[in-house]
Amino acid sequence: MEPILELQSARLLMRQWQDEDLPAFAAMCADPQVMRYFPAPLTRLESAALIGRVRGHFAEHGFGLWALERKDTGEFIGFTGLGVVGFDAPFTPAVEIGWRLAKEHWGLGYASEAAWTALRAGFDQLKLEEIVSFTAGQNAQSEKVMQAIGMHHDPQDDFDHPRLALDHPLRRHVLYRISREQWLQTLHE
Repeated sequence: MEPILELQSARLLMRQWQDEDLPAFAAMCADPQVMRYFPAPLTRLESAALIGRVRGHFAEHGFGLWALERKDTGEFIGFTGLGVVGFDAPFTPAVEIGWRLAKEHWGLGYASEAAWTALRAGFDQLKLEEIVSFTAGQNAQSEKVMQAIGMHHDPQDDFDHPRLALDHPLRRHVLYRISREQWLQTLHE
């Protein structure tokens, strides 16, 4: 299968990472507001390492977290994409969809637009049967994106993230799912 190196939506180019993305990406990942539902903000070095892991995921799987660029300005605004879940949980093995945007781009529909485009690639091009998404239980904004793209939540699927300490306040996560069949139904509604 050919790697999916680029996708486009109405307003966004979803592309491979460029070295010049690092300053904006590191600033975004150092922002306490952007990172409030993660264990900690990232240092510049940790952000660079994350880009390296994303590039490795593309090399291994042919898909991953695409860098998001606004078509109208050429500005890097974050990422959205698909990734193989890297820990054991009741729902794994699985492919997840995720996103992170710089806060000045929140509330404009970019996360949902890019996520919808990534879902389409997952079902149409990768022929996945199901895609999941998860976040800390307090992250209502991400849950709204999951709902906007047609994902479904069953509280029985919620889980404790195995990479967070037992007493960590973000340990409890909600899990959303969408099957290929459910996605196809949303196309016809």
